[in-house]
Amino acid sequence: MKIFIKFDFTAICNKIIEEKLSELEIKYKILAFGEIEFLEKVTEEKLTRLNDTLKEYGSEVIENQKSILVQKIKDAITDMVFNEDGKINVKSSVYLSEKLAHSYGYLSNLFSEVTFTSVENFIILQKIEYTKQLITNNELTLTDIAFKLNYSSVAHLSTQFKNTTGITPSTFQRIITKRRALSNTKNS
Repeated sequence: MKIFIKFDFTAICNKIIEEKLSELEIKYKILAFGEIEFLEKVTEEKLTRLNDTLKEYGSEVIENQKSILVQKIKDAITDMVFNEDGKINVKSSVYLSEKLAHSYGYLSNLFSEVTFTSVENFIILQKIEYTKQLITNNELTLTDIAFKLNYSSVAHLSTQFKNTTGITPSTFQRIITKRRALSNTKNS
């Protein structure tokens, strides 16, 4: 039997952080996604143990200010793209500069300097990942997905999808459908 699971990455990450901080008996307050304030002095040993534990989950404690801001940019983009409440009706540059209280030029230059890619490219990658999830969940048409992700047309979404993945969204849909059919026949 095969099942498909929808992930709430924010909830999963927060749960892991809460569990690990509690295990280490660290008093804390979550300020925002990925931003935690310690409510007491934390020993270097506990901080090292926390970092080692988080690395098992593909995360780490960031102390460099530039890296912290780049992570905030990534988190804001992820929130913007994966927004379940509907479309965010402002340009991504306006959204990021308002959310992070810096000019878009500064954020864009810093992002490129640290990650060696552009903010725009990161947004496209996130949109394509979300498109794959939406196609896999089989809940929306490509027209609905294009609208949800602020694409001007299905053709624009298809072009970016193909440029990023090497296949069209329709081909991706057919692959998912065939895999499900094969999985269902094996489990029958």
